[in-house]
Amino acid sequence: MTERKPPGVNFESWVDKQIREAEERGDFAALPGRGKPLPEDPGAAYDEMWWVKRKLAREGMGALSPTLALRKEAEDVLAAAAEAPSESMARRLVTDLNDKIREALRTPPPGPPLGLRPFDVDEVARDWRERHGA
Repeated sequence: MTERKPPGVNFESWVDKQIREAEERGDFAALPGRGKPLPEDPGAAYDEMWWVKRKLAREGMGALSPTLALRKEAEDVLAAAAEAPSESMARRLVTDLNDKIREALRTPPPGPPLGLRPFDVDEVARDWRERHGA
């Protein structure tokens, strides 16, 4: 417990003295994050769930429901298929995605409705050929 501010002492100078003495004792030497840069956006609004988000990111977990995660994955897979190095790779990516979508349609996961249906692999391959001039 720290001592109380003595009467008649300027509050700021009292706080500065407390910090200086703590630094001299080495109280701040082993703090986590020491020597690392501050977070990227110091002007951002305070988020009281920051530690939960950081923990989820550190553990590699997402905060999306399974249906929303599958929607996001569908967006990512379609973008990856468009940039795939070969038509067969694009077809394989969309085929794997379609398997996941069909499974989610058979046994709906918790969360909002999926709102997806399997993609036409031939259409994705046609788009890939047009994009790559094949």
